[in-house]
Order: sequence, then structure tokens, then C-alpha cells
Amino acid sequence: MQFLLAFVIGGLICLIGQLVMDLTRASITPAHVLVGYVTGGAILSALGLYEPLVKLAGAGATIPLSGFGHSMAQGAIRAVQSRGLLGAFAGGVESTAVGIVAAIIFGYAAAVLFNPKE
Repeated sequence: MQFLLAFVIGGLICLIGQLVMDLTRASITPAHVLVGYVTGGAILSALGLYEPLVKLAGAGATIPLSGFGHSMAQGAIRAVQSRGLLGAFAGGVESTAVGIVAAIIFGYAAAVLFNPKE
């Protein structure tokens, strides 16, 4: 049942983003959706509303971009509790460092290995 919930909820998150891009034509780009999902995940996490979704859907809620925003917000909150206000600046990056580095490495590898088409 956990796999089904992860699939359905993760799929709904992706479906919403795709519908926003398809129904608004050129006014909302994939970059807008990316920023909206990360920001939305961080805001919902800070309000305590994203954690119940993570407990319900597991990877279905943590893998999409909103899960990245959730991880950043939780890292910042934990760092503020342990290091004070200055922890807010480093905590989010520290908690998502593995994902950031993976994106850089895989992006670089794709750029080196494949030729872009125009």
C-alpha cells in the first residue's frame, strides 16, 4: 500500500505541474513551476503541513521538487535551533548538499557525453 500511495501522490504532484504548464501556454514556464514547487514545499514545511504528507506518501512526497523545498526548510529550522539565526543561512544548504552535488555532477556528465540538438 505504501508504494501505491507514493506513486499516486507523487504522480499528482507532477500532474499539477504539467497541467499548470500546459494550460497557461507560454506564460508559466518550467522554471516558474520549479521555483514554485521548491518555494511551496518550503512554506508548507515551515507551517508544519508538509510533514504529514511525507509520512503518508514517503518518497512520493520527498522526491518531487516540493520535497527539496521541504528538506531545505527542515535543515534551516534545525540549524536555527542549534546555532541561532546564522544557522538559517547554512542549514538548508547543508541538509540538501548531496542532492545539489549530484545535480551538478550529473548535469556536467550529460553535457560532456551528449551533443545538444538545436
